[in-house]
Amino acid sequence: MILVVGANGMLGQDLIALLGDRGHGVDIADIDITSAESVFKVIGALKPEVVINCAAYTDVDGCESDAETAMAVNGEGVAYLAMACRDIGALLVQVSTDYVFDGGKGTPYVEDDAPCPLSVYGESKLAGEMNAAFSPEHLIVRTQWLYGLHGKNFVETMLRLGAEKSELTVVDDQIGSPTSTVDLSQAIIALIDSGCRGVYHAANSEYCSWNDFAKAIFEESGLQVAVKPMTTTELNRPARRPLYSTLECSKLNAETGYHPQTWRNALREYLKIREK
Repeated sequence: MILVVGANGMLGQDLIALLGDRGHGVDIADIDITSAESVFKVIGALKPEVVINCAAYTDVDGCESDAETAMAVNGEGVAYLAMACRDIGALLVQVSTDYVFDGGKGTPYVEDDAPCPLSVYGESKLAGEMNAAFSPEHLIVRTQWLYGLHGKNFVETMLRLGAEKSELTVVDDQIGSPTSTVDLSQAIIALIDSGCRGVYHAANSEYCSWNDFAKAIFEESGLQVAVKPMTTTELNRPARRPLYSTLECSKLNAETGYHPQTWRNALREYLKIREK
């Protein structure tokens, strides 16, 4: 059995759908990952072969003002899962983020690049990566710029705003790869089925700015919206963001045979499914 923790979330729901009979989901009503007692009780009772942790505190700006909760969920909670997995010999799959990097490299990040988070969110997710290693059998999958049918995301925000306004201003100096939760789910399953361990990057191929992504969303959906540029400094959010955090995914490709499609193709697929 493959246990998905955080199964009601955006990524968790797509994983459960793709895993079919192999998957079993639990969420906050079933398990509290900030409680060692809860984690050991649930993992000990179910005894899965694999645990995929999709539970996370993902409010990047909110983490800045609530570092205690961020660390409890994204850091300490992973340690409890890792120790419980170690006890039963299960594989722990920890979903992580490009925010463990500072974005200063200037070229796509590979798995061996040294992390240097800029925000509390990034620090807490890096703590989660380190704690995942408490389980001898662990797999860390870093991704970025996620969107999917089952949660709040940038695509849905743009479509809502685009229906209300004829002009929007979107940041143009942050570069990354928008990633579909369906494609990330397929990558995670490919890594598990290939017996991979350690750290891997998984994101849709090619890259763009948030501004480019917004323009593509409107172009693909037929909305006439002018998208003006602005800088991250002008946006002035509480948490610092990496400006260039593209992830190099050739290790994923080489070791599983899975080649994520381009972000633009994934966006088209998302919009088609969304219209049904």
